[in-house]
Parts: sequence; structure tokens; C-alpha cells
Amino acid sequence: MASFRTTSTLGRRAGVAALLAAMVVPAAPAAARQLPTGHDAVCGPHGELRQALRTLTDRDRITGAAVLVTDPTAGAPCGSWAETAGTADLRTGRAMNATDRLRVGSVTKTFTATVVLQLAAERRIALDAPVDHYLPGLIRRGGYDGRHITVRQLLRHTSGLPDYLDAPEWEHPERLRHRHFEPRELVARALDLPGPTNPWHYATTNYLLAGLIIGKVTGRSPEEEITRRVIRPLGLRDTYWPGDDTRIHGPHSRSYVSTEGGGLVDGTDWNMTFGGVGGALVSTPADLTRFITALFGGRLLPAGQLAEMRRTVAADPDRLWPGARYGLGLIASPLRCGGEWWGHAGTVPGGHRALTAVGPGGRSVAVALNKVPDTLQAEEDFLATVQTAFCEERPAEGTARTEGTPK
Repeated sequence: MASFRTTSTLGRRAGVAALLAAMVVPAAPAAARQLPTGHDAVCGPHGELRQALRTLTDRDRITGAAVLVTDPTAGAPCGSWAETAGTADLRTGRAMNATDRLRVGSVTKTFTATVVLQLAAERRIALDAPVDHYLPGLIRRGGYDGRHITVRQLLRHTSGLPDYLDAPEWEHPERLRHRHFEPRELVARALDLPGPTNPWHYATTNYLLAGLIIGKVTGRSPEEEITRRVIRPLGLRDTYWPGDDTRIHGPHSRSYVSTEGGGLVDGTDWNMTFGGVGGALVSTPADLTRFITALFGGRLLPAGQLAEMRRTVAADPDRLWPGARYGLGLIASPLRCGGEWWGHAGTVPGGHRALTAVGPGGRSVAVALNKVPDTLQAEEDFLATVQTAFCEERPAEGTARTEGTPK
């Protein structure tokens, strides 16, 4: 098999870890639910966003890119639009669209953090309680001690724990592509690794531990509990846990990975148990939009817990990007047009990347790529596309920072 080059510049900074099973039977096919295209003359052409996507596909050689934007201030019928470029499936030549399912990687972390905070609101989890209180003895070797690590630190990536995805075997993730992993096995692997040198260190290890705490407190698997509390109540019909099934069911984009020789390998089929509740979900831009707008609209958490989620610390720019801050399962990133977006990004080694976020005025953006940017220029163009989706048709100056945004 050709050797994969699986990580972008961003991913190389942080390993496969940086951006990165319960069952939901999908209902209606995603492709049957048409989204607005944004080309109606009355609504405006969104030419800047269209050009940003073409930069990704033409200059950066991203196979396919799609963005879904929803803006409640625009009003019907212009309040939602999609722009796409490139190809969803190289074998058939099918064009990229914004309705296909994809692996959303670490966007899964926001779902997991939401359920931990729901349980905190119910006084079943204390954010400042030690991990050892819920998982006695699990973190007690290699210089790591769960008696001195809190639940809040897990969610914020300030636990001081290493990431199992930084282990040497993950330099070649394609060799592990079809293997089943258990969360405790992966946590144990992390404890064999040296600790991080920075106080903020992105580690999917933290979220596997958060999932184990959910399971201990509720008596259900964390995947089942997230489905019961978030996926099913919001009607996210295209969002599901794949478990050991390596395929993506329903209409979906294929995903592609650069090889060392400069070619492409199809990386769509993958056993995602290695990501668990830190990175395994399958979803669509529309479902991610519904989730993130419900979260910030107060439908999933009481105000106090949402405020806790938005209390951020500075993220290591080499693990995310300059200016990014991290809360409890949320990234905050400044916008060129003022304010900041709140949400999460995710990458999987097979080539999918997703992002979902909400910005000033309630505008939401969901991005889907089916090849991970693998140069610094491509990574910068991806982040610029997110900026454009939020800022296009907004004044470049004078947009006030969101009230109450914690720093």
C-alpha cells in the first residue's frame, strides 16, 4: 500500500491528534433534502466565498469543498446558502455538495462536552472534581495522577496528559486503519508517553476519559448517552456513531489522502473506534448547523453551563492557530470583521475535515472538505475561507464584539 501523508501543516504540528461506537439508524437520505444554492439574484451571488472555495480546489488541490452558511438576520428566502467546488467522488466525477455525510472528527468533542455539562447542571458531575473520583486508579502511573486532574481540565485540554495519537505507531495511521480500539486501551497507551511541555495541550485522551466518566455516572455508554441527550432530541437524522463499521452509510463524499509520491489514496473506509467520543461521529453540514445553533440558542444547556463552556484559555498556536482560544469543548477564533466565531474543527486521517461555528449576529458556518490541506498555504486558505463565510456581506469595520464574550 502506498504510504499516506495524512496530516496537514496544522495536523503535522499536532499529529493526527490535533483535529480530529451506540447506533442511530439514518432516516431520510441527505441528498433528498436540497439546500439553497445562494445563486438567486435577489439574494446575492456570494462571489467572495465561491472564489475562496475555488482557491482551495484549484491552487491547494483540495478534492472537494462545501460551505453551508445560515444567517438569521437575512430573513427568508435568503437566510441560508451553500457554495461548493470540486469533486465528491473521483471515480464517478460527482460534484461536491453540501448535503453529503462526512466524518467530522474532533467536532465530536463539542457533543461530548455538552453532555458532560448537562450532567454538571444535574449535579451528577462536578467540573472541579478529580478524575480519580469517577475513575479511581485509572490515571495513576507514568507520573500522571488522576487525583490531581479535574474534569474541567479534561474538557479544556489543560490536564497535562499526553495524546495517545502522538505515539510512534500513529506516524503511519493507515497500518491501523481496520483495527478496533477500546478507550481504556488508548488511555493506557497515552500514559506510556512523556508529558507535554506546554500547559495547554490538545489531546483526544482527555475526551476518552470524559466519555468514561459519562458512562460511569449514567450507566450507559457515552455514545448512547450523547445520542439520547443530543442527537435524537435535535432530530439529527444524518448524524450517527459508526462503531466498527468502516463504511459511511447513505450519500457521502469520498475522502482522499496525499501519498508520499504525490498521488491520492481513497481513505473513506476506516474503523473510527480510535477516535471514540473524541472524534468518531459521521454527520452533515446541515446537522452540524442544527447542533451548534441549538447549543448557542440555549436549547441544550442552561445559561450557567453555557457560560462555563465559553470560559477560554489561550491555545497553543502550534496545536491550533494564532489567536485561537479554547473553552470546554469549544474553540474561539477572532474574525477580521470583528468579534469571533465559536465552534470546533475536526480532521480524520482518511481525509475528511469539518468545521461548525457560530459568529456575531448568529450567523453559522459549516465547512466540509474531502481532502485535508497538506501545506501551510492550503491551511491558511482553509482558515481564510471560514473568515470569508462569516464576514462576506458584513461591514469590514464597526462590527461590535459579541456582548459578554469571555476571554
